[in-house]
Amino acid sequence: MPYKIKSRIWIDGANGTFLAEGRIDLLKGIITTGSISSAAKEMKMSYKKAWEIIDGMNKEARVPLVIRVSGGKGGGGTIVTAEGLKMISLFESLNEKCKKYLDNELSKIEL
Repeated sequence: MPYKIKSRIWIDGANGTFLAEGRIDLLKGIITTGSISSAAKEMKMSYKKAWEIIDGMNKEARVPLVIRVSGGKGGGGTIVTAEGLKMISLFESLNEKCKKYLDNELSKIEL
């Protein structure tokens, strides 16, 4: 039977978790829905919890990952900033490299 290694990556900052898989999913949800509320609903998460996560990431980051936009024809909303997009890309790249490394190491072990 082939084996697989499972791992999860968290990037911690001074105040706790900065980035993790669920946080990246929340950022992606904001990109697709345009709002924290809608993204939270899709993830079956309360708005309060989602806001706390976003607020924590924004406070931990050099520049905000998510900002509110107001007004306009369709009303306001929330957007993931260029820095947020960069964090998504970096996290996903790190995750993929980690997975490949672990798969390679597992292939060296006779089980």
